[in-house]
This record gives sequence, C-alpha cells and structure tokens, in this order.
Amino acid sequence: MPSAARRFALNHPHVMDTALLTFVFACVVTASFFGTWDVREPIAWWPGLVLGVIATAALLWRRTHPRPVVVVTGVCAIAAVSLGYLTTMLLLAPVMVALFWLALLDERRTAHLFGLGVVVPMVPIAIVQAPRYASFIIVTLNPALALLLPVAWGSALRLRRAFTDSLRARAENAERTREEEALRRVAEERVRIARELHDVVAHHLTLANAQATTAAHLILSDPEQAEHMLTGLSGTTATALRELKATVGLLRRPEDTDSPLQPAPKLEQLPAMVAALATAGLNVTVTTDGATQPLSPAVDLTAYRIIQEALTNVSKHAGTPTAQVTLTYTDDVLKIEITNKRGHPATTASMSVNSGFGLISMRERALSAGGRFAAGPRPDGGYTAIAELPLNF
Repeated sequence: MPSAARRFALNHPHVMDTALLTFVFACVVTASFFGTWDVREPIAWWPGLVLGVIATAALLWRRTHPRPVVVVTGVCAIAAVSLGYLTTMLLLAPVMVALFWLALLDERRTAHLFGLGVVVPMVPIAIVQAPRYASFIIVTLNPALALLLPVAWGSALRLRRAFTDSLRARAENAERTREEEALRRVAEERVRIARELHDVVAHHLTLANAQATTAAHLILSDPEQAEHMLTGLSGTTATALRELKATVGLLRRPEDTDSPLQPAPKLEQLPAMVAALATAGLNVTVTTDGATQPLSPAVDLTAYRIIQEALTNVSKHAGTPTAQVTLTYTDDVLKIEITNKRGHPATTASMSVNSGFGLISMRERALSAGGRFAAGPRPDGGYTAIAELPLNF
C-alpha cells in the first residue's frame, strides 16, 4: 500500500471499514444470485443472502473479538456450502477477512487452528454437494487455498509488525542508553572538576596561609627571611591562579577561545611543588626507586594530585616540618608512599580526623585510575599514605 493510501487508512478508519464491508457484501450478494452449479436449476437466493448479511455484519467486531467473528463467519460459510452454493472466493469473502484479522491480531498457532477448523468440515461438505462432473481439485483445493491464504498473509504481516516494533524499541532503547551514558559522563566530569578544584584550592591556599603566617612572625625579627617568604607567597598565588584558570577553563564553551588551556600538572613538576612547600617551612625529601618509566596522562595527573594532597595535609596538620615521598617503579605499577615519621600521636590523630575529605579525594583519584590507596597512622608515630597506580591506564 502506498504511503499516501496508508496514511489515509490510518486517519479515516471508519471510511475504510465502510468500504471493506460494502465490498464484502457485494461479494456475498453476487455469490447468492449466481453461485450455483447448474444455472438451469438455480438455488434460492435469499438463504445465501441472509447468511451473507449475518457474516458481513459480524465483521464489525473483527478487531475486538476476532475469534468469535471467525466462528460466526465460518458457520455461515459452511451452512451456505451445505445448501449447495459454489465454494467460490465470493462466498467465502467474510470468513477470509475474519481469518486475516485473526492471524494479524492473534498468535500464529491460534490462526492456523481456526483456519483448519473451517477448512476441515467445509471440504467434505463441498465434495458431497458438488455434482459428479465437477473437478475434484477445484472442489477441494479452491476452498482450502482460499481460506488458508489470508491466514498466511495475516501471519506474515503480524511478524513484520513485530519485527518493526522490535527495531523501533531497540532504537529507542539505544537512544535512551546514549542519553543515560551522556548524563553519567557529565556527572563524572563534574566530580572530576570538583576534585581538581578542591586539590588546587586546598593545597595552594594552605601553602599561602603558611607562608603569610610565617612572614608575619618574621617581619620584625628577620626581615630578610620575611621578604623571602613573601616572595614565595607571590609565586604560590600565581601558581594557584594558573591552575584554577586551567581547571575552570574546562567549563568553557567550545567557542570561547580567548585564552588557551594550560596543561595538566605532572610528576615532572614535583620539584617546583617541593620548592614552594620549602618556602612555607616544610622540608620534603623525594626518593625514586627503580627505573623511571613514562606514565599515561591520567596516571601522571593522579600521582601528582595525590602527592599534593598528602603534603598539604602534612603542612596543615603535622607537628613536624619534614616529609618523605618515595616513588617506586616496577614493571607495571607505580607505588607512591608519603610519610611523616616523627609526628606526635596527638598530632597524628588530628591529621586522621581533620583530613577526612583529603583522604576521600586521594582514594577516589586512585580508584578512578585503576589503582589502590591506603592511609593510616604509623606505630612509631607519624602518618603514612600509600597509593599504587598502574603505569598505563
């Protein structure tokens, strides 16, 4: 059916029903007047017409009650054949339409059973009513094929509709899955950016606060050292602004290209971090075990941020001015150990309580890079944070 005709049928169902029923009624009227074996001894037209009217009227409920409609139209067709009417497609038009709709709306097994339920009694009756000169093939195959053909056609259309519906459902599910995946990635990106902002702000503001506090204490007693502290404070704030600009730049629109994005921090910038912490009074020793190996960008950034957060916690909460960072390279893992060995037990407890968000951030970063993280107090005092990251993630 052309698309225009299909749209018309969908938009005007009552018009199509009227046209169908009119056509079927015309068929049964023709079969009632002319459907006889011997034109010299015609059968009375009115019994066939009455049966045809009943069968045609039953088609009004073919969509809502397809099985009873097949029963009614089938009984009418069998009754007409038993009266001696020819088993033509004109006579069988109502039951053919009913079987088509049953096959279209119901299961294929049910449609086949109902179709056979009409064919099986009708064929023997047609053989008995047919004259001797009638062709056996016409008497048997004609009604059988006429009744089974709409069953096959309706079943094929039903399978096609089911296939089309499955494709549509699959496309809708794929679209919904894409939307959910997009929302999940947006949420993950928001968490990542929030973690970046937390690490940048916490580290640099802590360092700047320590430098400013130390400079305030030394400005009268040791002006030269205070000037050195203030110079380091300037560098700390400048670094903080650069990293904040790079992180917030991720939220820009693609067309906003006034300033380029800064590269993400890497382990190669660890000496600059150590130097900045030294200006705040924290002495950090970095030791590397094993041959240095290249890291993926994600692991490189994760390692840098974990060290940064751990040293920030030491600067904020530890009671000693020293920390040890050990980087151990193996074939496939980078182990990072940050230790503050000489902390007082009370100070260690303070670190474990007050740096809770920092520990959460470090653990989430390690897990997001496919690694592991653990932190806790040392038996001899102090605090240790250990992260193991895959070299290529």
